[in-house]
Amino acid sequence: MAQPLQNTRFLLSASDARQLEPCHAEVAFVGRSNVGKSTLLNALTHHRQLARVSRTPGRTRLINVFAVGDADRWIVDLPGYGYAKGSKTENATWQAMIEGYLTSRDSLRMVFVLMDAEIGPTPLDHQMMEWLASASIPALVVGNKVDKVGASRREAQRRRVAAALGREPQSIAWVSADKGTGIPEMRTVVANVLAQD
Repeated sequence: MAQPLQNTRFLLSASDARQLEPCHAEVAFVGRSNVGKSTLLNALTHHRQLARVSRTPGRTRLINVFAVGDADRWIVDLPGYGYAKGSKTENATWQAMIEGYLTSRDSLRMVFVLMDAEIGPTPLDHQMMEWLASASIPALVVGNKVDKVGASRREAQRRRVAAALGREPQSIAWVSADKGTGIPEMRTVVANVLAQD
């Protein structure tokens, strides 16, 4: 029996949400440029190279769409925010691209907001969460790179991150894409959201 999200494939890249066709259901992943978004997507989908992983932050500059199985359901990888190496014009373009996507997709079921588990939410992460709340877009916080947090501190750090966001600790997915911690549970969450009619 196939594991959830195993039959995921790259579908297309777009520079504007208006280039995307309708689909039945989709989820999006967003976060700072160096938070490990591509690595997490690869871990969730059982692929090593589905989403391109780069040593250089900010390499995801397009809306990357991945189709799950034969169904009309998508996982969308959005450009990372907060990487200042691009010009002001480039950064403004990326911001407009992300906001255009988030506000135009009727089939968007949830946004998974990745944060560094060790660092916790940055001002840009807070800004993203506030923006999603103001737009009434459901969001789930994902603390990635928990392997960077000492085992004895992990639960306390999870409570600290949750408190900073005004959320309950158990409402935050606590994962390590590199070590596999929390990945099966996260995979189930994503698959269940995509399965909703």
